[in-house]
Amino acid sequence: MKREHEFFKPFAFDRPLFFITLILVTLGIVMVFSASGVLSSERFGHPFHYLIHQLFGAGVGFSLILILMRLEIPLYENLFVIYSFLVLTMVLLVLCLFMPAERQVQRWIILPNFRFQPSELAKLSLILFLAGFIALKKEKINHPINLAIPLMTCFTAIFLILKEPDYSTAALICITCFSMLFIGGVKFKYFLFPGLLTMGVFSLALLLSNYKMERFLSFLNPTQDPLDSGFHAIQSKLAVSSGGIFSLNIGESIQKLFFLPAAHTDYIYAIIGEELGLVGTLAVIILFTAFLWRGLVIAQRAPSLFSRIAAAGITLAIFFQAVLNISIVLGLGPSTGIPLPFISYGRSSLVMTLCAVGILLHISQRRTNRW
Repeated sequence: MKREHEFFKPFAFDRPLFFITLILVTLGIVMVFSASGVLSSERFGHPFHYLIHQLFGAGVGFSLILILMRLEIPLYENLFVIYSFLVLTMVLLVLCLFMPAERQVQRWIILPNFRFQPSELAKLSLILFLAGFIALKKEKINHPINLAIPLMTCFTAIFLILKEPDYSTAALICITCFSMLFIGGVKFKYFLFPGLLTMGVFSLALLLSNYKMERFLSFLNPTQDPLDSGFHAIQSKLAVSSGGIFSLNIGESIQKLFFLPAAHTDYIYAIIGEELGLVGTLAVIILFTAFLWRGLVIAQRAPSLFSRIAAAGITLAIFFQAVLNISIVLGLGPSTGIPLPFISYGRSSLVMTLCAVGILLHISQRRTNRW
């Protein structure tokens, strides 16, 4: 609900953040078409399949931004809305485990002419849940019983995502949740046991998965198995390095010709390096850094504790995901399936990320009397 000490100022949204988002999405559309045209022609008989779906996701996402920006009342602060999204998220994550496996994973709700990845919804619903819980228990947030509720909720979602399996998204959610709790005032000592428990769960999940263990070992030495587990890392580095310092060869990538797997999704940053050179890759990093700056400015100026924590959580989640994806592409982390926000192909990711940006922009329009 809107509070008496604040007011809503329509069209006073953070324009730099909006245009940064617009540039990243536009770049993503161009690069998805470039990276997927050959694959689309091979699978569907024309080069526009992935482009059309990405445009559809961008259209839905920006429509959500416009709707959220026009709402005077912050519905995302309503506890009924927050817990409804949280329950829906948990139900969908459980349903995923009963869906047909694709490439040995169960990450999607699959219906006729419809696919959705609930882990993308989990990122946003957990951010709103934690923001609401911290705002509600701000004076007693360090009480062990109070801390048990958000920690158990987050661990439940992380466990379900690990079962899919999707280790990178589970790790991202874990980092985001811990960051929000720390920003919300939880003392460092209370992170020791949950942190050790989380490391134990991830280590156990890694040891029980031969496939993931091979990926981890190939990260340490990709040349040991260059045609199998180390293939992604080697081809990704070749793509990035072949672009040179400055290149304007959009559409002329060699690695996308079935050399680099997932060129239009997880490894699209490598194609950017190959077709736009070092200048292009640095531009993407600068844009995400600018996004972090504007998001934290919005969080600092937000009129309520909930909106401050939510804005910080959304900003950090998107930035952390970008850093994680870029690190993997550059060979600084083991290969996992996490997309580059706004740019990688994926309707679920794009729609939910733009929805989160819509909440950020709505928060930027809310003012307090001290303004």
